[in-house]
Amino acid sequence: MPRPTGNVRLKAARVAAGFNSQQDLADALTENARQMGIRGLSVGVRQVRRWESDNAPWPQPDCQRVLVHLLGQSMEALGFTPPWGSDRPQPNHARRTLVTGGAAVLGLAAVPGRVVAAPQPATAGFDFEAVTRSHRRLYWSVAPTKLHPAIIAHATLGCVLLPETTDSTRRTVAAALAETYLLAGRIEFFDLRQPSTANDTLLLALQAAGEADDSLLGSAVIAHMAFIPGWAADRDAALERMIAARTYARRAPASAEFLAWLDAVEAECETRCGNARTALHLIGHAEDVLHSGNDHASPEWMDWFSPARLAAFKGNTQMIAGHLPQARETLLGVLDAMSPGEDKQRTVVYGDLAAVEAASGNPEQACEYSGRALDQLAITWYATGMERVREVRRTLTPHQHQPCVRDLDDRLYDWSTTISALGR
Repeated sequence: MPRPTGNVRLKAARVAAGFNSQQDLADALTENARQMGIRGLSVGVRQVRRWESDNAPWPQPDCQRVLVHLLGQSMEALGFTPPWGSDRPQPNHARRTLVTGGAAVLGLAAVPGRVVAAPQPATAGFDFEAVTRSHRRLYWSVAPTKLHPAIIAHATLGCVLLPETTDSTRRTVAAALAETYLLAGRIEFFDLRQPSTANDTLLLALQAAGEADDSLLGSAVIAHMAFIPGWAADRDAALERMIAARTYARRAPASAEFLAWLDAVEAECETRCGNARTALHLIGHAEDVLHSGNDHASPEWMDWFSPARLAAFKGNTQMIAGHLPQARETLLGVLDAMSPGEDKQRTVVYGDLAAVEAASGNPEQACEYSGRALDQLAITWYATGMERVREVRRTLTPHQHQPCVRDLDDRLYDWSTTISALGR
């Protein structure tokens, strides 16, 4: 069998990142450059072909930045040889490239000539973790656009601290850094609607979880990554990530709640791929898992799931499957079971109840629930909740001349709501 030729490292990294063709990588690099604020950079398939050839040219600085950020590895790990040689000091632009993404972001890529700082004390790990914990709580009350920059800044600090720590302190910082990137990725996906950026951020979270050797945290990150293709109706990619998430969960003492959440994530992906029956089966299995329980406690960072959240998944799936009376009953039960701190999820439940009433031919009741969702959104913004309300309004088009629908339009498009929605 002939040996593979060309830059096999770059090709392997491309395929591992989910880009099956050179054109896919070229398109992703161009889009990633735009998101990173690099103007005028357009990568073509011809350029990628040259990079994967036997004599791969050393990319320009901006291309290096995007390659490292997107694929999560240093230039050398991607099979490129610097023109100044590996044993000579690196120019400033190369040094900057190494700290823009991937392994280098986490302080894992060694920079020749770099002086390693004295190890941080054990308190550094606890202090860094405390801020991560505070950000996790603030997510439920602070506007995502205001919280996200603080979380990214905290992650940057973690990347500085990580190479300056050892042993248990390093594991503490790495785990907190993984949580920080996970929270940032959640905001980017669920609140800011930036799936490509979220995927890159979650990849960094996974790398940090690996540094901490925390399989359960790794499972949570990969399951969140499954949402991205799942919401795009790419079932194969979503299921592949769910298989990986379940594999990681088997390596750790996973609580019944965590295992049920994995079922719920897969159920939502199946629902968005048009497989409501499969989704309901998964939700039924999750209910059985919660009922049976086990001896393992859920991790502190898992604050996004509960039996009420599972019921909310179920109600949404029942509604999409056309089981309207059952969906109504389930969702009303969710409202009764939710705690006061679950305001973001409450907007989604109101939106789903509005959708149930709209599908049942009750436009006035649909508008009533939509109004409640808007009341809550005025207090706690959640893009997913607003999306639910807008979906309901589209289904009410046959009733758009009724007073209740016109009143809803006035609410949806008043000054404050419109500016708030467009500004977020």
